[in-house]
Amino acid sequence: MAHTVGEVARLARITVRTLHHYHQIGLLSPSGRTPAGYRRYDDADLDRLQQILFYRELGFPLEEIAAILDDPGTDPVAHLRRQHELLTVRVKRLQEMVLAVEFAMEAKKMNIRLTPQERFEVFGDFDPDTYAEEAEQRWGGTEAYRESARRTSGYSKEDWARIRAEVEDWGRRLVALIESGAPADGPAAMELAEEHRAHISRWFYECSYEIHTGLADMYVADPRFTATYEQLRPGLTGYLNEAIHANAISRS
Repeated sequence: MAHTVGEVARLARITVRTLHHYHQIGLLSPSGRTPAGYRRYDDADLDRLQQILFYRELGFPLEEIAAILDDPGTDPVAHLRRQHELLTVRVKRLQEMVLAVEFAMEAKKMNIRLTPQERFEVFGDFDPDTYAEEAEQRWGGTEAYRESARRTSGYSKEDWARIRAEVEDWGRRLVALIESGAPADGPAAMELAEEHRAHISRWFYECSYEIHTGLADMYVADPRFTATYEQLRPGLTGYLNEAIHANAISRS
């Protein structure tokens, strides 16, 4: 079946001018002509055009495409196999780019001005954006949330590294305390609970005792938060919850 230049252009979604150019450089010459001299493309021509457009999409220059297609040692199946491999690589790269863009979008929510390398270096396996959307939904209208967003927007890599170091040091001392057998409502545990509250107030927002006990209850109720503490030491979540409540009562 033969097709006119206009028909082929519409089928391939390219311009007539592009087809004329391909003809002029010998990349795609129509196999026939009408009695009036108009170009006619047959099915073999359309197959070649499809190959050309595949390679163009992959970024190959026209001269290289011509050399590839005119290579007598390569059959059509080999062309398709090669294009499939190249497209697979491109799809993987595009997926990586999509993830990078999504990562950047999420980072904007927390206003953390770090490069991806710095973020992984500072936070390790913990992603500070994990609860960003949920936090905004829960507390976005509160003064505490606005204050936290305002403060963290100006933090540097060194600031976040210091925050993480403080948390890790506090966590080690809390684990050592529970393993020592000290009661959760004892002075040592309450002191660490107060340090936890002060850390939040210093770096994020003013954490009242009411807010602090609410956080303690959330640590126990939400399995994601529970897992964070339980991976440090089984039973640590409940111990911290009791210590925070005891500390709040003692200071009321």
